[in-house]
Amino acid sequence: MDNGADFIRDALIEVHAATGAPWRVPSRSTINRVLARHDLLERNPAKRPRSSFRRFVYARPRDCYQIDATNVRLADGSLAAVFDVLDDCTRTLVGCHATSAETAEGAVTAIRQAFDEYGTPAIVLSDNGTAFTSRLTRPGSISTFVQCLLDHNVRPINSSPYHPQTCGKVERHHQTLKKWLSTHPAPATRAELQNLLDVYRRYYNTQRRHSALPRRATPAQAWTHAPSLGGPASLPMQTDATLHRCLVGSTGAITVAGHRTSVGTTHAGATITAIRDQSRITIYHQDGQPLGHFHLTPDRTYISLTRAA
Repeated sequence: MDNGADFIRDALIEVHAATGAPWRVPSRSTINRVLARHDLLERNPAKRPRSSFRRFVYARPRDCYQIDATNVRLADGSLAAVFDVLDDCTRTLVGCHATSAETAEGAVTAIRQAFDEYGTPAIVLSDNGTAFTSRLTRPGSISTFVQCLLDHNVRPINSSPYHPQTCGKVERHHQTLKKWLSTHPAPATRAELQNLLDVYRRYYNTQRRHSALPRRATPAQAWTHAPSLGGPASLPMQTDATLHRCLVGSTGAITVAGHRTSVGTTHAGATITAIRDQSRITIYHQDGQPLGHFHLTPDRTYISLTRAA
């Protein structure tokens, strides 16, 4: 139900090749006209054109997993939480776990499922929810979820507060999941919901083509045909950004891309993470919390850090 003209044409090409039917595969524009004739098109004239987006994508599977939770309503009206874990590069749904609420225990179960089935990534990206970080409830402490990542040598990264676009891939995936669930009767229990999620994950990974992948491949195809895998032993690879691990000096200074900034002497001796996205450098603490950012200025070697709110 979430397939547009491109995906319908892909399916017709497969049917045509398998059956040797005498008909010709219609063009994308013809398919759109047929859908419009039957009032099956969702028109979005104000939608931002895809060509205007600058997509941040890691280059290898297991370079980065994104995790987030969303609520699903059961048949009796009560809510359950679903933790989705998505591979950034291939969009493979590496984990999908139903639990009673968005808790650290549920997040740990979901991420461990992903680790067991697909291996550990170099970094895990999450938002600032209490299931993932204790920065709001217990400042300075390490949450259960973050400790789980550190135990597996995985670097945690939290998104900027009130900026859901940072975790945009897994946020967008919630829509696809809920659209699929809406075509099935509401589950009566969390166990029934988990059974549905297992069916969905197989469909999503192995059957549903993804518009963000080359040649609209399935996530499983993208993962299988990837030339190499990432992981904790190597830094993530990107085509449009770079990730750096920096040792903080005794004066609290670090150097990124030939420019120096200070994160404070309280972090002296720690290894922190810096992500360079064009001219913007974002600095993260070892527990994943953002420390701040600065913009590269060619005529300056030392630049002050804009602290995270």
